[in-house]
Amino acid sequence: MKKTLDFLRGLQENNNREWFEAHRDTYLTVKAATEHLAARLIEGIASFDDSVSGLTPRDCTYRIYRDIRFSHDKRPYKSHIGIYVCPGGKKSGHAGYYLHIEPEHAPAPGGSAGGCLLAAGLYMPPPAVLHSVREEMLFNGEAFIRNLKRAEGFAPDTTNSLKRVPTGFPADCPCAEYLKLKDVFLERPVSEAFMLADDMPERAVELFRTTTDFNRQLNRAIDYALETM
Repeated sequence: MKKTLDFLRGLQENNNREWFEAHRDTYLTVKAATEHLAARLIEGIASFDDSVSGLTPRDCTYRIYRDIRFSHDKRPYKSHIGIYVCPGGKKSGHAGYYLHIEPEHAPAPGGSAGGCLLAAGLYMPPPAVLHSVREEMLFNGEAFIRNLKRAEGFAPDTTNSLKRVPTGFPADCPCAEYLKLKDVFLERPVSEAFMLADDMPERAVELFRTTTDFNRQLNRAIDYALETM
């Protein structure tokens, strides 16, 4: 993991093709290590959530190359690595377990300072899926709050939230604050010391275990929405 963090630190400071090509061998080593880590996470998570059984590292990892065709930001590479373990793989639209690997750095204007984190849940869902998840919160709010509290050290990310409860939902229900969420996921920042520990994959899996019921409840709502879309 130290080689991965060091490579990403260098890429943050030199996000250009010349530097990347000069360090391609290191990148290939990092890529192989990421795939190995993904396999360990899949195996560990599948031991308590069989909905992810049979996934491969390719199903759960992302290309480092950015799509810059329609972006004002022309940096060619991502300066982080993500592993997303969820039913059907990263493109399925389901809630799952996400490991974000990124060295801390000075934040860009309007941006964040980076850092590593664990996350669970649903990111940028389409409107029909989000509506179904909100209905799940409304009708099974006590279970939603209970599952959220079971997630050890995780908290909802409220960065992309509405100021008011969405139209059609009551403002006085137990989950009113969570109905405002547009990204329904929990996150837990972790230190580089956590990431560098020899038993990091096992520790991450045990923390992810506490979010299982949260993900399962979301995925029931997601499955319903996908079946009716």
